[in-house]
Amino acid sequence: MPTLELDDLAGEGEAALVARGSAYAREYARIQGQQTTLLKNLAVVIVSLRIQRGDLRGASHEYRQIVADMYRAAGIDPDNSTNLQSAVRWHIGNLLRRAATPRELERADLKPTSPLERLQDARKVDAAIVKAAKVSAAADAAKSSRKKGTKTEPDVGAAIKATADHLRLAKVAADVLGKLDRHVITKDMADGQRKALDRELAAMERKIASLRKLTAPPAKG
Repeated sequence: MPTLELDDLAGEGEAALVARGSAYAREYARIQGQQTTLLKNLAVVIVSLRIQRGDLRGASHEYRQIVADMYRAAGIDPDNSTNLQSAVRWHIGNLLRRAATPRELERADLKPTSPLERLQDARKVDAAIVKAAKVSAAADAAKSSRKKGTKTEPDVGAAIKATADHLRLAKVAADVLGKLDRHVITKDMADGQRKALDRELAAMERKIASLRKLTAPPAKG
């Protein structure tokens, strides 16, 4: 389909332009739907090839050559198929996590979570961090107000709010910690990054231990 210029449509009236625009939009929507199906089907083919060759990761030279030949037979130069391969990789990743067992994924050094799950987790992490920042800011503001002796609300109300803030902060902190991925820590992090994370976790442990001395129920007897 040739790309239009404004001069090409200079002689068309409003009704003709609207009809042309509707046709283009309809064709675009049709192609988009077909693209998704074709990408998913291509992913099934590629995962099938990996399973047949016992190469779930698709890292061997033989497998890569087969896929390159497949693209070349379709008239697609592998060196210029970045967008296609990136789009297919998403579906491959999701399909692999449904087709392989956790042990098979581990042997292939693949993350146990799919690209879709990682995207969802990333969004949850972002939301947890934003929530933590908001709750922390609210708690800091209340604490500052109490220190200055500001009478913006009754003392009983301030105590109730401070109590609720502390419970919310603890819940948010637990949520954020729960988002740490074991695979990322063991497989993706460099040694220096793991050491840095370990220092942060150790500091958390000390702070938690200090706070738990205040929350632990008194010993009986």
